[in-house]
Amino acid sequence: MLSFIPIRLHQNLLQPVRQWLEALEIQNSKLAHFLCKAIPAQCPFERDITVFGRKLFHIPPMCKLNPLYEEVVGLRFRALCYLADECGEDITAYC
Repeated sequence: MLSFIPIRLHQNLLQPVRQWLEALEIQNSKLAHFLCKAIPAQCPFERDITVFGRKLFHIPPMCKLNPLYEEVVGLRFRALCYLADECGEDITAYC
């Protein structure tokens, strides 16, 4: 039973940050462009380690271990939607 206490405490501490990220509205193009540049489209840590042309091992994407991963990806998606729908901009550079 004690092993669940840190998990619940961890989730409760992050809940205000989750709510803030989910409630954040994108209302100007500068912020939207910044978010699209700052938040990568793919996990930057995923790699294949090769030596002399042979793949030794694969480092899996570790971004999903981030407890705020879903909220950050959602924020980037909302920024992309704002740029495409509200500003009429071409967002292919961010994909």
